[in-house]
Parts: sequence; C-alpha cells; structure tokens
Amino acid sequence: MIEQEHLIDLQHISKDYDGVTVLDDINLYIRKKEFVTLLGPSGCGKTTTLRIIAGFETPSSGKLLFEGKDILDIPPYKRRVNTVFQKYALFPHLNVFDNIAFGLKLKKMPKDEIKRRVQSMLELVNLTGYEKRHVDALSGGQQQRIAIARSLVNEPEVLLLDEPLGALDLKLRKEMQLELKSMQQRLGITFLYVTHDQEEALTMSDTIVVMRDGHILQIGDPKHIYDEPANAFVADFIGESNIFRGTMVRDELVAFAGREFPCVDFGFGENVPVDVVVRPEDITVVGEDVGQLVGTIRSVLFKGVHYEMIIDCGEFTFKVHSTSMQPQGSRVGLSIVPFNIHIMRPMDTPKREAAEHAV
Repeated sequence: MIEQEHLIDLQHISKDYDGVTVLDDINLYIRKKEFVTLLGPSGCGKTTTLRIIAGFETPSSGKLLFEGKDILDIPPYKRRVNTVFQKYALFPHLNVFDNIAFGLKLKKMPKDEIKRRVQSMLELVNLTGYEKRHVDALSGGQQQRIAIARSLVNEPEVLLLDEPLGALDLKLRKEMQLELKSMQQRLGITFLYVTHDQEEALTMSDTIVVMRDGHILQIGDPKHIYDEPANAFVADFIGESNIFRGTMVRDELVAFAGREFPCVDFGFGENVPVDVVVRPEDITVVGEDVGQLVGTIRSVLFKGVHYEMIIDCGEFTFKVHSTSMQPQGSRVGLSIVPFNIHIMRPMDTPKREAAEHAV
C-alpha cells in the first residue's frame, strides 16, 4: 500500500506502567476507511493501544502519526477521533437528543445544524422518534446505539470502539456486529475495534491484529488469519484447532501423531521441529480400512450446524467437526488431505513474531 493511504501510523510504540511493560515496540498502520480489530486476551495491550490513539494515554516511547504528522502532543479533544466505551458513559440527566447533541453544543453550533445532525444520526442508528426519551428508559442495545451516534455526530475520521458489545446478550451482540459493519461501510470512516471475542473479529473486520503480552503476533484479513495462523497461539485463539508437536521430515512431508503425512509446506529444512495445526472441520471420518489414523469416538456433541466428536487414537486425541454423526464408541478412520495440514515454526518469542508480521 502506498504511504498516502495510511491514516494512522504507530511507530515503535512502547508503554510501561511502574516498570511493567504493557506494550513492547508496537509497529502498526491503519488505512483510511478500514475496519481494524485489535484482538487478544485480557492484558495483551489492545485497550492501551486504543487509548494511546485516543490521547488518554501517553506512550513511554515511539511516535503516533495521523496523516504523517505526530499527534502525541495534541490533547484528546483536538484529535479527529472519538471513542465508544463498553460502559456507554451516557448522561442520565439528559434525554436522547441532548446526549447526542452534547458535543455539538460545546462547539456552539447553530441550533438548526445541531437538529439536522442529530436527526441524521438517529436515522443512522434506527432510533428515529426517540429524541425525548430518557436514556435510563432504553435497552442496553439502544443505549449502545446512542453512544455510537453521540460519537459519530462530531464527524470524526476515526471511531475507536473499546469492547462496546460486551454488556449485551448473545443474540443482540450478533445483531449489532452486523449493524456496526454496515454502519461503517455506509459512513466510509475508519473503525478501530477492540475485543477478545474472535467471532466478532472474524465477522466484522477488514484487518485483524492479534496481540499477546504487549506484542503483535500477526496481522491479516480474517480468512488469512484463520487459514494461515502465524503460530500455535494464534491458531488456538482464532477458532478451534488440533495442535501437535511434529517434525518436518523434508519438504511436503511432516511427521506428527505417530505417523508421516504428506503436506504442501516447504522451506522448513529437514528433520526440524515444527508445530502442526489441523482444523476440526478439515478432518474426514472414514472407514477403519482407509483412514490414515484409526481411533475410537469417545464423545459426540450436537452443535447445531455440525457434530463435534472427540476421537481417541491412542496417544493422540483429535477434535472433529462433521455434518454426519457416528455413534459414541465406534471405531473409525481419520483422513487429512495435504492442503489441510498447516505447518508453523515452533513459537519463539512474541517479539520475533511481531518483527515478522507487523506492517
């Protein structure tokens, strides 16, 4: 991508709290009109990264560029970003209209312009007619929409969202995932989203940034992150995986789970240790006589769209997802085609992975 397309650049950003490093040499750029998700477990540094961009935290070292200009000395209210928090921080003493209009009134905008913008935002979040309602009378999903409208009404170039769906029930959260993505596409502005929920990240994002212990482990689009995880942590965090220690015998041949398998990977060397990932949906249950492995089905769970089977192959156990069910206790064969075996170098330090994958 050409440099002009970069909206935000984080260059060698580090952050220490009382001698504890929470961000370690982060390098990341965010493009205009992109939906970027920072994904990782609690304490990985994703919210700290967002707060640095918002101006609520100052890094210990590094640069933060907005359209090529360093903005670290610019206070939060002067940055062209707005933030939506998990706790929506609405004003309980103000009605919906006044909550959304609050920032515009501070800027002393004309009343007609304020009314036009608020009505436009209410239409965008599907809450037309709610102007006079008190926010305490709204559902969690409606309050979340009002918080988004209040942030968008100021026409920021970037909307920062810190786990905004965390307080919603599962059904509403899924609905709001699709609504947020649709909203971002209609508005054509940049969204930077923080979550620990891998399904949210896969559903909404143009780009996912996987973080752990203050480092970036991998950056890519959802399909690439899922299909080509950089290491065992990413593979395990994004979706479900069977992960094994193995040996790369030679190009296109790997040994794991007690036998050798043809694969499509190369360039690792000969007889070197590797990590091997096979997704549960990429294993086919076949007859004992034709399987590469043979095992006993120890448990069967119906998951709605597929059955999840745990299959004991002696020293090794596989999780398999299949649309056809085999009874518990059955002896079955397992078949894995070469394309569905993913080889990775054993995870070294997170910092090395960041150097390889940060962009």
